[in-house]
Amino acid sequence: LAAQLSLSLAECPGTGSAQAGRAAACQGCPNQGLCASGAAGPDPAEAAELRARLRAVRHTVLVLSGKGGVGKSTFSALLAHGLAADETKQVALLDIDICGPSIPKIMGLEGEQVHQSGSGWSPVYVEENLGVMSVGFLLSSPDDAVIWRGPKKNGLIKQFLRDVDWGEVDYLIVDTPPGTSDEHLSIVQYLSATHIDGAVIVTTPQEVSLQDVRKEINFCRKVKLPIIGVVENMSGFVCPKCKNESQIFPPTTGGAEKMCQNLSVSLLGKVPLDPQIGKSCDRGQSFLAEAPESPATLSYRNIIQRIQEYCEQHHLQEEKIM
Repeated sequence: LAAQLSLSLAECPGTGSAQAGRAAACQGCPNQGLCASGAAGPDPAEAAELRARLRAVRHTVLVLSGKGGVGKSTFSALLAHGLAADETKQVALLDIDICGPSIPKIMGLEGEQVHQSGSGWSPVYVEENLGVMSVGFLLSSPDDAVIWRGPKKNGLIKQFLRDVDWGEVDYLIVDTPPGTSDEHLSIVQYLSATHIDGAVIVTTPQEVSLQDVRKEINFCRKVKLPIIGVVENMSGFVCPKCKNESQIFPPTTGGAEKMCQNLSVSLLGKVPLDPQIGKSCDRGQSFLAEAPESPATLSYRNIIQRIQEYCEQHHLQEEKIM
């Protein structure tokens, strides 16, 4: 089994290949049927619909992590808040974590519902220039469990992209669930009808997290999704009283920095632990605004600036090609 899995990872033809789901390396892959049927991506009519809906989205950034519990949704929310701090920019945050939608809570939007207009579903707005969409807005209670198989999840992701009236957006941030499965294949394939600037991959320093993040990097390369860089979250803790730094999650194999060197990807930055982050999320407030002098806030701002610079450079490169 290990040899078969290793072969599959090494020789995966990619979801866009004519051999997708049909190659020898596809045997045993949980996504084989999806890829072979062509359902992993939109048909030409759907692609045209998606292009029409998303034509006014300038930059799209996916936030990924193979591991759960690394602070991916928190990072997505703070990235959106940080970008929206520039009132001249319009920002949208799309939550496709269908079974664990935490974005409504983090953004202070629990209990809100989606409204239908003549031009589609309307995002729920935190600020005039920051709109949010999540399956959490479709549930009658935050405690409701979403017990869906893959095709239904894929259908909702398509609906979020096709039927939400995003309008003119400078940055569309997509918060994803852990892993490299249905939701990830769907969002990459649907967005391939338009464009994706790239993915930000979130990890914590310990090897048990890095193992899954390496898989996520491999996934990105297989589906030709550009990697903007890696963020190491929960990277040390500085005591507010004695100022000594402790490694809550020791980087036993060198942490994200060593992994990035080995895999030739950029390390966007390290965000230290700050208990205020969790408190701000529970209250639905922006940590960046509540703790502007925190070392974690300074790290977030540097990372956000690097993501902005990457997106602008990517946009200029696309214009030259066109």
